[in-house]
Amino acid sequence: MNAHILSHAVRRTVVLTATAGLLTAGLLTGAASADSPAAGHDGAAGPRAACAYYNGTALTVYGQRNARVSQAQCLLANRRYLPWGDVTGYFGPKTRAAVKKFQSQHHLTADGKVGKKTWKALYA
Repeated sequence: MNAHILSHAVRRTVVLTATAGLLTAGLLTGAASADSPAAGHDGAAGPRAACAYYNGTALTVYGQRNARVSQAQCLLANRRYLPWGDVTGYFGPKTRAAVKKFQSQHHLTADGKVGKKTWKALYA
């Protein structure tokens, strides 16, 4: 394994481990309750994980495998459009379907691509 790939893998592991620890401690999410509005697809306030894979608005599309995809998936999972088990970093059919549903419910063109307008809505 070359040094660049190993360095990236180590950094990612450290970030994910730190995030998991903070989530476990309840520092990155609010307290869960039975009447929490986060159970719906409306993006209302409620428990959310910190999504720290990517911070930008570059076009992200079907077939890609990268940090942008992980970020979009995390934001979609926070809003209950995608199960947490599907936050894989691969933009496959489940992610595309979740993006289209999110776009449709947010009055965006439901093309299944995460462009600038979709990123803006996901970050809102």
